Amino acid sequence: MSLPPIAEASDADIAAALAEANFPALTMAIAHLAGDAGMFGDRHKPDGMLLREDFAGIDEDARAEILDTALRVLGDYRDGRIQAIWRPDDAQLHSMLRFASGGDIGDEYLPMMIGELNLEGTDGYGIEWRKQPSAETLEEFQVLVIGAGMSGICAAYRLKEAGIPYTVVEKNPAVGGTWYENSYPGCKVDVPNHFYSYSFETQTDWPQYYSNRDQLHDYFEQCVDNFGIRDDIRFETEVVRASFDEADGCWHVELKTPEGGETLMVNAIVSAVGQLNRPKLPPIEGIERYEGPWFHSAYWDHSHDPVGKRVAVVGTGASSMQLCPEVAKVADRLLIFQRSPQWAAYSPDYDRDVSEQKQWLIDNVPFYANWYRFVLFWRTSDGMYAALVADPDWEHPERAMNAVNDMQREMFTAHIIDQVGGDEDLIAKALPDYPPMGKRMLIDNGWFKMLTRGNVDLIVDPVDEVVEKGIRTADGEVHEVDMIVYATGFHSHRFLWPMEIVGRSGRALNEVWGENARAYLGITVPDFPNLFCLYGPNTNLGHGGSIIFHTECQVRYTLRCLRELLEGGHRFLDCDQDVHDAYNDRVDAQHERMIWTHEGMTNWYRNAEGRVDTNSPWRLVDYWEMTLEPDPADYAWG
Repeated sequence: MSLPPIAEASDADIAAALAEANFPALTMAIAHLAGDAGMFGDRHKPDGMLLREDFAGIDEDARAEILDTALRVLGDYRDGRIQAIWRPDDAQLHSMLRFASGGDIGDEYLPMMIGELNLEGTDGYGIEWRKQPSAETLEEFQVLVIGAGMSGICAAYRLKEAGIPYTVVEKNPAVGGTWYENSYPGCKVDVPNHFYSYSFETQTDWPQYYSNRDQLHDYFEQCVDNFGIRDDIRFETEVVRASFDEADGCWHVELKTPEGGETLMVNAIVSAVGQLNRPKLPPIEGIERYEGPWFHSAYWDHSHDPVGKRVAVVGTGASSMQLCPEVAKVADRLLIFQRSPQWAAYSPDYDRDVSEQKQWLIDNVPFYANWYRFVLFWRTSDGMYAALVADPDWEHPERAMNAVNDMQREMFTAHIIDQVGGDEDLIAKALPDYPPMGKRMLIDNGWFKMLTRGNVDLIVDPVDEVVEKGIRTADGEVHEVDMIVYATGFHSHRFLWPMEIVGRSGRALNEVWGENARAYLGITVPDFPNLFCLYGPNTNLGHGGSIIFHTECQVRYTLRCLRELLEGGHRFLDCDQDVHDAYNDRVDAQHERMIWTHEGMTNWYRNAEGRVDTNSPWRLVDYWEMTLEPDPADYAWG
């Protein structure tokens, strides 16, 4: 029986929905209705370490008190006894943030969270003209956005909103980027969906807590249509080369289109090509020698069905952890070739559908969705940050970064042992020897339980070569298989590759960078005027959270740079080399304190020189503040 809207709901209907509430979100929503930020006390406060659970560590008696209060207040709201919904002042809101997080959120978070919570319908990421440019000025200024994935769609939306002419080019025949290209079995988001959406287009009716690839791709397709930007996208069009001409202050861009070659002249380029979209095959001898079907997981070949087959999967990273449990259900045998094991956190929501009761709360309780989004934000990002920073006084640096990280290790270890049972050999293979979070933290979707299946072999002997019938390991054994899947990641250090981008001095960006990319704020690069990178160097979120958050910060910064250009009558801006270098020195210094540079740690975050050039070392609030407004002194203006 479906629950009626709140105006028609009985007390029993409301109680049924409340039974599945997220308690931190519920307490704050009820405080808005009751008009009292302090109506709940310390015993009702969540445990900041247990925010992953809806109960959040609140004991049973306190939960019962919260539910009784919520039922009474929602009944008053239903019956019209509550006419106005209370809005807290800044001090009260700060108190509420601290309560809902179960911790101590500093004052620096308040400006950011006012926008993120969006209690007043405000937009914290748009731009407002301070001096509206003339129509002629805007018409003469053209922006090229490269890529129609998550970042490119965001950029196009903001450009359209600002009235700045733009064109988007996309190499694929559809939008969505990674959510178009990846279609392997089990492909889904690994951050909670109710936080994984644009702040200006929040979706509140996700069918699952961690939605699958098709649902995510549908979201971005709908965004393109809702924003009215589809006609501004040129599909199956790639940028081959772009060179900056200082004489006219423009970029000359060479395109490869279905009709052949073409050249555009634009005033600015926004690169939204992503970071993890050029698949990387492992340097294994004989890959081409294999006689059966083989492919990278990012280019899953659906013409080859794994049902009843002997399937080899090389790699045990994020994609492998998602696809292997699905393949194991249908394959005759699954052979997983592991170079190193992975930590994975358990989430009770990973495979769950959003219940009717939880959806009712989101749809019917004012501000419940806003606070639920905040709880997800905090528990998956800055709420975890401290665990990743080295404590110089910690007595066991060989196994963890600090006491919290060590507690996480114990918790994750217990989960792995529980899932694989008493198989000591399997525990030895599956249990990592490095601190949790040192590599990309994954979500266990049944991976460890899958390893106990009779048709699954976890092979830890190094791969020596690929032969005609399968894979030979270093011990000399040939593992014959019917198909091979390489879940071996991407060219994560080749930013903007394979495009050739030539700057003012005539040097190409790939020559300047090599495989050690750097950018100011991850966005601008000296000698490459009016070039703005989204998801550029050192902007990947290694400590969790939604990359959409970082993208919105970067797009806001980019649009405000364009505002400076247009309002100031400038042709271009060029990042100051000293400013760029000083920023990257700070990045590197902070990374030396982070878990990704832990002694002996290997991960895809570090390039061939050992430098972390993918991840941001900052808290989200730090990056939000850094990218709030461009400082004109950071740039030379032409």
